[in-house]
Amino acid sequence: MLVYKNIRIQFIILFIVIITFTQNTFAEIGRETGLEIPRYVSLKSDDANIRVGPSKNYPIFIKYIIKNYPLKILEEHEDWRKVEDFKKNIGWIHKSLISGTRTGIVLSKDNEYIELLNTLDGNVIGEIGKHNIVNLKKCKTNWCLVSVGNFKGWMYKKNIWGVNQKEIFNINLLQEFVHLYWKSINSLSKIQKKL
Repeated sequence: MLVYKNIRIQFIILFIVIITFTQNTFAEIGRETGLEIPRYVSLKSDDANIRVGPSKNYPIFIKYIIKNYPLKILEEHEDWRKVEDFKKNIGWIHKSLISGTRTGIVLSKDNEYIELLNTLDGNVIGEIGKHNIVNLKKCKTNWCLVSVGNFKGWMYKKNIWGVNQKEIFNINLLQEFVHLYWKSINSLSKIQKKL
């Protein structure tokens, strides 16, 4: 019995190592930071310039005036990062102007509002409009927990620019139990409303 448990644990560890290795194997790594490329970042301030090349000698292409605006890093060159915004504008920004804080821009077709839910497939607790910037707290396979000011809720990942569609972050094992709890509460609430 003890040998069986040890073999099972070894297989689980091997499986986790294989999954981790295969995910990192296909990622391109930045020459300057050693971080994955492409990756998402946000602006540190409400005054940032995107230039046509990696130096202050290059002309300014775009001036951003919105703090926490999300950008995708495409390349690294010394202290400069080649970035893309959600409108497909591409240019270079100095690394001192960006932060690792994860934010996203709400995407919506036909100017529809996107629903925020209390949990995955849960109850609607609010709506958010197109092109609003949200803070990304955690993301699962198809969902992200976002916050805007004092409001927090889950929304479909497909409605956010600023996160890769297969990206998962800040999720722990306890989170699964929290989702099961809220799912059961929401189910009971729906049953009570029908009675």
